[in-house]
Amino acid sequence: MRRYWYRRILIMILVFTISVGGSWYLIEENRAGLEREASADASGELLIPGGMPVGIYLETKGAMVLGTEKIQGEDGQEYEPAANLVQEGDYIIGLDGEEIDNKSQLVEAVAALDKEEVVLKVSRDGQEIAIRMKAVRCGRDEYKLGIWVRDNAQGLGTVTFLNADSQFGALGHGIRDTDTGKLLSASDGLLYTTSIKDIKKGKDGTPGGMEGVIIYNNYNILGTITQNTEDGIYGTLDRIDALFTDTQPLEAAVDESQIEEGEATIRCAVSGQVEDYSIRITKVDRNAQEANKEILLEVTDEKLLELTGGIVQGMSGSPIIQNGRLIGAVTHVFVNNPKEGYGIFVQDMLKHIER
Repeated sequence: MRRYWYRRILIMILVFTISVGGSWYLIEENRAGLEREASADASGELLIPGGMPVGIYLETKGAMVLGTEKIQGEDGQEYEPAANLVQEGDYIIGLDGEEIDNKSQLVEAVAALDKEEVVLKVSRDGQEIAIRMKAVRCGRDEYKLGIWVRDNAQGLGTVTFLNADSQFGALGHGIRDTDTGKLLSASDGLLYTTSIKDIKKGKDGTPGGMEGVIIYNNYNILGTITQNTEDGIYGTLDRIDALFTDTQPLEAAVDESQIEEGEATIRCAVSGQVEDYSIRITKVDRNAQEANKEILLEVTDEKLLELTGGIVQGMSGSPIIQNGRLIGAVTHVFVNNPKEGYGIFVQDMLKHIER
């Protein structure tokens, strides 16, 4: 009997020890896991900040429609064959079954027409639409559609960052068509080397700008553009050494709690070389309707104000640095006050990087 109770007591002690010890182990393991998770969440990705100007060449997917026009036919009458059929911002991607990649192909396809009835294949808001229309006969074997189109855009901007996989982000806002104001649907694009030739100083009511020399040849290609988004352009840099020299990587801000109102710097090359200039962040708008207008900033650096009057066109993408972190990029200037502008949070740009 004694041995039976003794055995029961030993079993009870053993079960108690395992239960308490196992619980303690699980609690400690969970606590350690949470600490590891918190530690990982507290640090951001290491990025090399930019500030260098680049030439940009962007090609659209197809020929972008700018508008329609009236055409005088062979009979002397005026016609507008594409009116109310194609829309501003449409992309013509096919004609009578032939694929159209750019404006030149569309011009050639129209020049080869030998009949009035044609079918346009159009991309509109992400959907492909077949449009039947009649071309206008203007002469013997000559037909016209009466559509204005464009297929590329060029300009100058600033690189924001480079990551460990040679992927870059730039501008902080998308490239839009100058006539329609619509975001260009990019099929391909290239970055080119450029040098700043002149600065048009901004003043109230008139935004300034950076003027650069861009030579579009193979020797000056820096990399490829794969995305044109509302939050900037993105792609891969091939010639890193041509832009980044002796630049230290910085930790990217993880969330908006790491951005505060107060002193910060922007990095750009308006003087001909990359330099840091003082700014003041006046507001962090966590409820902004547009991601590239989350940060409100004011230029306080006297040297930059003397050079540019504040923020000028071409400075879009200039990195914003605060407390040793890359927190965002300059995106817009206030037309009526070039000392002030907007910026985008760097994490909104990193969302577009292809992993």
